Amino acid sequence: MLFTIMDGLSAVINHLSSEHSEPIKDPVWKNIRLSRGLLRIASHEAFQKLNGIRQLGPTYLVYPGATHTRLNHSLGVFHLARRMMTHLLGTSRGDTNTTSHPVVTSLTLEGTKAFLCAALLHDLGHYPYAHSLKDVGLRGHESLTAERILQADLSQLIREAVGTDPELVAAIIDPSLPHSAAAQLVFFRNLLSGVLDPDKLDYLNRDAYFCGVPQGTQDVDFILAEIRPQSNGLAVTEKGLSAVESILFSKYLMYKTVYWHKTVRIATAMIKKAILLALKQGILQSRDLYWLDDYEFFASTAKQIFEPFELIRRVRERRLFKLVTAVSFDPDNQLHRRLQDVHNRLDFEAELAREVQTLLGRNLPEQSLIIDVPEPINFEIDLPVLHTETGEVTVYERSRSVFSRESVQSFVRSLRTISLFAEAEDDLNRALAKIDAGKILAEGMG
Repeated sequence: MLFTIMDGLSAVINHLSSEHSEPIKDPVWKNIRLSRGLLRIASHEAFQKLNGIRQLGPTYLVYPGATHTRLNHSLGVFHLARRMMTHLLGTSRGDTNTTSHPVVTSLTLEGTKAFLCAALLHDLGHYPYAHSLKDVGLRGHESLTAERILQADLSQLIREAVGTDPELVAAIIDPSLPHSAAAQLVFFRNLLSGVLDPDKLDYLNRDAYFCGVPQGTQDVDFILAEIRPQSNGLAVTEKGLSAVESILFSKYLMYKTVYWHKTVRIATAMIKKAILLALKQGILQSRDLYWLDDYEFFASTAKQIFEPFELIRRVRERRLFKLVTAVSFDPDNQLHRRLQDVHNRLDFEAELAREVQTLLGRNLPEQSLIIDVPEPINFEIDLPVLHTETGEVTVYERSRSVFSRESVQSFVRSLRTISLFAEAEDDLNRALAKIDAGKILAEGMG
């Protein structure tokens, strides 16, 4: 039995270290090496389409270098996933205690290949223009990704070229899908999506690089050296706590300066308002927005005669709305809770527009006012901490980190702001000032 386990581990280690020989140049990680099978997956049209979706959508309007794509990011996630697996197996440290961990000894070559394939394909069903379509009532991109992986052309290629089960690949990405490889499935899901996952490590570093800002840069070598396998994912050593703190603070700074920059939020809100109105009036169906890249998304709206689509054209031409007023999101405020639902938001915007119309003495198009409510952010701190001297594993919250659950929540409170955007028209802005739009956002319509 021991020989069987070690033979299986040897096959996994050999695959990780020796069978990824096809280099791809990357400005962030330098050389990303794929196996020949994964190179065939990366050449498939479904993966290549990700080259037409900007990773950060309209962020290039503020940071002109932010034109990197979902394809770039996906390659980076695969690269870090392979490095993470290598470190968790202890091969880079000669750590025999790591390779004897029960979850490691249960790993199979097929499961490892499925995890690496999932890392590469995790964004296959992502929507165009970053998160502009995130909460308009569409299917989750993980569900779309799994669906595409299980289609005949791609599933057959995964079986033949990679030598793994496409259903396991899909289940690692989409947590709603079951699979018979239950123990491995939980482990691999938590590796791909967790506090120190390869997705987060790539996007923070990659987004910082292409935006030309230092805030997201992480010491990946140090992080990988301080992770250890656990039955449900990974743990970080006590020494590695600073890496978690760096990620938490970097994520906060990237949201503050890049992801939720005022101009980025205005552009995103304009696109979202146009799509919401199109869905509400039957101009578009949800299925019309699946499997589009950025160019196809803009082309599909440009050819239709629907007045709110002018918002999308304006974003492309950088003719953006202006910030009228903003208030801090209050989770105890009944109005703020209600405005988190996009349909309630449309109704409230229409009600506000009617108030303004009375003062203006003219009709106000329904797309003229936009209320923006950022989605909740999750600053994950649910990570086991391994005390290497004693072997004891504790929860992160019991560590000596300055980032308690309360301090992390203060990050969220400082970032979430309800904003009102509108045309930069003098009479419109005077009318909004007269009805005290800021007070209305804080307290509701009188």
